Amino acid sequence: MEFELPAGSEYIELIKLLKATDIAPSGAQAKQMVEQGHVLVNGAQESRKRAKLRRGTEVQVFDTFITIQ
Repeated sequence: MEFELPAGSEYIELIKLLKATDIAPSGAQAKQMVEQGHVLVNGAQESRKRAKLRRGTEVQVFDTFITIQ
């Protein structure tokens, strides 16, 4: 799956990405996914809920892969 950053945006925060792509139905669930270690950013486990994701970043949650465009 690809996620296009809004025009003029340099990044999106990790939990906002999970909500925007409907992987997490709420911010609380997005935070839980990160806290429980279910989120990989560029192949490494990410523990920062508000990590700034820029173009070219790859995110994996369970079997779902997202590329930031």
